[in-house]
Amino acid sequence: MDTDRRELHRGTDVIVVTPQVFDLLVYLICNRERVVSKDDLVSAIWKGRIVSDAALTTRLNVARSAIGDSGEKQRLIRTLPRKGFRFVGTVHEGDRPSGAAVVSDSRVESLKPALALPDKPSIAVLPFENMSGDPEQEYFADGIVEEITTALSRFKWIFVIARNSSFSFKGKAVDIKEVGRRLGVRYVLEGSVRKASGKGSDYRTVD
Repeated sequence: MDTDRRELHRGTDVIVVTPQVFDLLVYLICNRERVVSKDDLVSAIWKGRIVSDAALTTRLNVARSAIGDSGEKQRLIRTLPRKGFRFVGTVHEGDRPSGAAVVSDSRVESLKPALALPDKPSIAVLPFENMSGDPEQEYFADGIVEEITTALSRFKWIFVIARNSSFSFKGKAVDIKEVGRRLGVRYVLEGSVRKASGKGSDYRTVD
């Protein structure tokens, strides 16, 4: 897949797909670390226009067919009932022009090109660091992050990364810009939690 030339190849053959199907494949591949909901696809590919489930299913089936997959096998694009869709194939950045990628059908590996940002403000809330030294405070720290994520998701004008995707960075030393690039968000919220003796628990957040 060459995103600069907007070409899809299988071996030496060029696979002809519509712009929507190409964009659908790119979006699923770039967001492969999380489950993509129907609303995510409608917002990114159809710019929020009303799209029927049948139309979406048709585009997904065409996308699967273009990369040698099918709705029955789901080796590369998997449907998670009542959740959404996820690209589960391996992605290799090829030694090719900028934006090119090679896809196979095993485990997922890294894709270096940055993800496209949503059309609205986007944010990921990372797991907070437990600075109290008490392992039991991990639950408290995780609970705060879940509450913040849930509260932000109530605002329809904000695109909020799901908890499962953000928590894939738990316990890892991360570069904020790299996290934003990998998750496809403009803002990343991180913070720490420290238990104050005799005063319950408090926390601070750092943008």
